[in-house]
Amino acid sequence: MRVLLLLALLIVASPLHAAERLNVVASFSILADFVRNVGGDRVNLTTLVGPDSDVHVYTPAPGDAKRIAEAKLVVVNGLGLEGWLPRLVQSAGSKAQVVTASAGIAPLKLGSTADPHAWQSVPNARIYVTDIADALAAADPDDAEFFRAQARAYLEKLETLDREVRETVGKIPPERRKVISTHDAFGYFAAEYGVQFIAPLGVSTETEPSARDIAAIIGQIKAQKIPAVFLENISDDRLIRRIAAETGAKVGGTLISDGLTGEKGPAPTYIDMVRHNIKALTSALDH
Repeated sequence: MRVLLLLALLIVASPLHAAERLNVVASFSILADFVRNVGGDRVNLTTLVGPDSDVHVYTPAPGDAKRIAEAKLVVVNGLGLEGWLPRLVQSAGSKAQVVTASAGIAPLKLGSTADPHAWQSVPNARIYVTDIADALAAADPDDAEFFRAQARAYLEKLETLDREVRETVGKIPPERRKVISTHDAFGYFAAEYGVQFIAPLGVSTETEPSARDIAAIIGQIKAQKIPAVFLENISDDRLIRRIAAETGAKVGGTLISDGLTGEKGPAPTYIDMVRHNIKALTSALDH
């Protein structure tokens, strides 16, 4: 009898809350990390574009429409990053609220195109987190204070991170703050922290540079004595290695741009990503 009573009590006390967790879909791994930090165990999180994968060229998997159909919130970057997503949401017949995490950020422009990589500035990441916290609180008012407390704690970590980046870049001689990267993923980092990035690809990894583009970059590296070129974790490295070979510029390592790494990689979280990138930049540029 006592065993039955204990079982009954366990059933009553079992995580009904778990069953009521907010179903949230994040479009890619960096947004998923923000959601995880704010939502904690109160959200049931699914990520469409996982670690070490390229959100620019993602092809939705058959199960993605089902995941979106079951979601209460779909968190997206916006700024033209997830061109494949609106059709997926429509085909899923989803009633989920689509939350644009970059809302409130003034986009940088490359020609007539918005640069979608706004998360590369840590102050922008703080806007992402605030937008996500507001959306979670609105979707689940019972847990609103939990989400806001989680967000406050994480925002403090991001504030510390921002100071770290500024202090570290400040130690690099200004004339050496120039690098080549695979595609234009670091415009917001450049604008925020004063490091110049030059890229043979545009804002999307879908584009292909012309022979003239490559020749111009090789000439620029030689003329400006740019000290380092960098690979990216989501891009083919042959082009950058060729540019390095033809100019004598140092291959400074791999920068994490549009997707986090897996748990065993150097950047399984956003904070890890920023610290990894700043360490790679300083080790290549500081001497």
